[in-house]
Amino acid sequence: MFLIVASVGFVSFSDTSALENIGAEKISVSKDAKPNVSMVKFTQLGNMVASWYGPGFHGKLTANGEIYNQMALTAAHKEMPFGTFLRVTNLRNGKSVIIRINDRGPYIEGRELDLSKGTAIALGMVKKGVIKVKVEEIGLKEEPSPVSTL
Repeated sequence: MFLIVASVGFVSFSDTSALENIGAEKISVSKDAKPNVSMVKFTQLGNMVASWYGPGFHGKLTANGEIYNQMALTAAHKEMPFGTFLRVTNLRNGKSVIIRINDRGPYIEGRELDLSKGTAIALGMVKKGVIKVKVEEIGLKEEPSPVSTL
């Protein structure tokens, strides 16, 4: 399965709510703008044990230096590079969400991912607390090199 990512103009991966954007400058895109299209691939990382965290850390700094927003679609992992995008799927109900690694953890033995509360809600796991998830890393699909005929 492939996901096509298309963008025109400015794209932001910051986790802000609509209320935080009140008064922000408006972005306009020319009707003649050409979209940038990139194919992505999903690399299977296997199944992991995931928990969630939120209320006690909301508004504090994450390990990558940004302010933690418990409702953002983010997660903590002990070693994955910050900015890594993952598709995480709840194995019990099939719900999946795309998240970004922005913190370190979890620090409880046997757990491999610590998901934000927003991610836990999207996966339907808030009450359960700890679940098994399928994890896939999202990366750009390598494009073949253009061939020049001179």
